[in-house]
Amino acid sequence: MGTNSRPEFKPLLLIVAGVKGAVGSTLAVAVAALRKKPESVLPSLTTGNLFPYIGSPQAIEIAGWDASPRTLLESIAHHGVLSEERWKPFAEDLSQVQVLQAPSAKSGLRAQVEQLTSDILGFKRVYPQASPVFINLLPACVSMELSHFKDLSGLYSEVDAAAFPDLAYAISAIRSGLPVVNFTSNAVEIPAIVEEAIKAAVPLTGRDGKTGQTYLKVVLASALKARNLLVDGWYSLNILGNEDGKNLLDPEKAAGKLAHKAEVLDEILGYRVGERYGTSSHKVLIDYYPPRGDAKEAWDVIDFLGLFGLPMSLRVNLLARDSILAAPLVLDLARWMVALQMAGRSGLIPELAFYFKKPLGLHPPLTFQDQLTKLVELEQACNQRRS
Repeated sequence: MGTNSRPEFKPLLLIVAGVKGAVGSTLAVAVAALRKKPESVLPSLTTGNLFPYIGSPQAIEIAGWDASPRTLLESIAHHGVLSEERWKPFAEDLSQVQVLQAPSAKSGLRAQVEQLTSDILGFKRVYPQASPVFINLLPACVSMELSHFKDLSGLYSEVDAAAFPDLAYAISAIRSGLPVVNFTSNAVEIPAIVEEAIKAAVPLTGRDGKTGQTYLKVVLASALKARNLLVDGWYSLNILGNEDGKNLLDPEKAAGKLAHKAEVLDEILGYRVGERYGTSSHKVLIDYYPPRGDAKEAWDVIDFLGLFGLPMSLRVNLLARDSILAAPLVLDLARWMVALQMAGRSGLIPELAFYFKKPLGLHPPLTFQDQLTKLVELEQACNQRRS
């Protein structure tokens, strides 16, 4: 086959809201490292060997928005996720990443959408050959009940954009034809937004990236269920000292994340943990503890019953690096979204439940084994639509 007959692969363009945050800035370093030191990133991807027709996972660009006055390099140093020796070799590339100022909180939703849509058009001009994907990495915000809105006009006139900035980004991305990855706990997937995604023929996936403790909770709960071991109680504690942990000190902002962490257990098991006590015995707590920084710690105490109702117990202590776990998942999800868009999928993608605490869509798989099975089936479906 001659060189002229080779397929032209497009690079992937991540357009990130919150690109200077701990996860976003770590993601930016990973993107830069993929070009110059791919062996440091590729082994952590779950999609590294999938979808050869969308191009190499090394061909990725990144841009986005943030409200922080720091530069991207200053943000990387500030968060302290990576030592200087790990990110400094890529400093020149990182200094070239285009980061725009987030819309003013004083602007209305419609004005924010117009600004962001214009920004996305600008990103596309800079990377005209790229396949863009929008990634939502904004901080947790106060939950808002917006399911009664049937179209965007009501949102424009009634929603306080400052209280829920994610909406403007999601609307702008969908209007611009970008797939949407909602890695946050913020409920952007309201009916009006999902309907817009279907109309625009773009896939939308979320919610709340499943990185550490909840990932293991799904694995262990699935294993206990498979053995018919009754979960009698489950106590989960998270301590973290990054900006995410500080933000979650606000109970209203933490409510969504706590709910997602709590609901996943009963959904997997098929019963309410603590039924015999007349109250839930599944406790989930998040506490801000500055010394831990981004290296969070998670404790789980799991009480379960076996033959003759005899009690047993399991302890799990996870010492994790929050952004280090999150960044490769974001890269994987972006690659999935390109493949799904090429396969003609639109709206919510429940088969990607493996990656989320609160997977959305019709009948998302709940147990760990079912989630893995659905991923394989989804990959096959994408490949078949491509062939």
